[in-house]
Amino acid sequence: MRIGVPAEVKDNEFRVAITPAGVHALVGHGHQVCVESGAGVGSGIGDAEYLAAGAVLSDDAATVWTDAEMVLKVKEPVAAEYDLLHEGLLLFTYLHLAADKPLAEALLRHRVTSLAYETVETDDHQLPLLSPMSEIAGKLAPQVGANCLMQSHGGNGTLLGGGTGVHKGKVVVLGGGVAGLCAAQIALGMGAGVTVYDVNTARMRYISDISSGHIATEFSTGLGVATACRDADLVIGSVLVPGARTPHLVSNETVAQMKPGSVLVDIAIDQGGCFEDSHPTTHTDPTFRVHDSLFYCVANMPGAVPHTSTMALTNSTLGYATLLADQGWHKAIQTRRDLARGLTTHDRELYSLPVGEALSIPTCNIADLTN
Repeated sequence: MRIGVPAEVKDNEFRVAITPAGVHALVGHGHQVCVESGAGVGSGIGDAEYLAAGAVLSDDAATVWTDAEMVLKVKEPVAAEYDLLHEGLLLFTYLHLAADKPLAEALLRHRVTSLAYETVETDDHQLPLLSPMSEIAGKLAPQVGANCLMQSHGGNGTLLGGGTGVHKGKVVVLGGGVAGLCAAQIALGMGAGVTVYDVNTARMRYISDISSGHIATEFSTGLGVATACRDADLVIGSVLVPGARTPHLVSNETVAQMKPGSVLVDIAIDQGGCFEDSHPTTHTDPTFRVHDSLFYCVANMPGAVPHTSTMALTNSTLGYATLLADQGWHKAIQTRRDLARGLTTHDRELYSLPVGEALSIPTCNIADLTN
């Protein structure tokens, strides 16, 4: 199979979809991998390393796209890339279509077969391709939140770890999944007082157990979340409904009652965000103010630490990419139910029910393709 790896064009996105080790593995299976020149520079990977691993280089992004049977990416195509989509293409990347109707329509219009990393799901409800980036985004959230809390950056001047004889910062984490737990652990390590809100009692018990009770947990209710936010210095939103648009858990009314200079970090912004006032921002311009609070809603947080995230991503995607290249997408989704759950579009049809519900687009049953 001819596999294309274009450079990412999203604002300050320094990741690349595959490492030289991944290229070497695919080439070893008899596939051709064409990498856009400079695609790995942001991750500290030079063109020479890709060449040594067996890749072909191209200076032209259009060539990488049009010559490929499968394109591997990190982030979803942006509007400038829509015209590079073509019939028969297999696109394997993060898509987050529930919050991006123009992209969904472009994939359908161009008859692209797309598989979304974030909806590849195992029978025990693990998300093997989303979890590595959720982990990194979760670990980043308290770090960027603490930075935003500095008064020089618009925050209220609170140090999360407090000081001798001075109270600690209060951190509220909404959602106790992979990202939420990582966020809570890092915030706790920074010395903050941390409470995680979730509706899964078993998960909350697990969080309490592994933190020896140092991370507080509370059942998530509208009133409970609103009350906690009003007293928080930092609120981290990490709620996930796989494939679907994220519910809004923090209203504008609640934000209006929060401490002046408090900070809200929305990890869930790729799926629409879990704060009512959230909208996507970039690493170039990451924050905006709502009432007297500061919002951080960067849609590609792990892109800021590509040396870590590129390797973590390839570690997770390579096995699936190799299966797709070896068997073709249709046989691969018949072989692996987890991969089948990632199928999003094919031949002008949408196969993700949560995306269809979010965007009011009719969906087809994937069983029609796998039986």
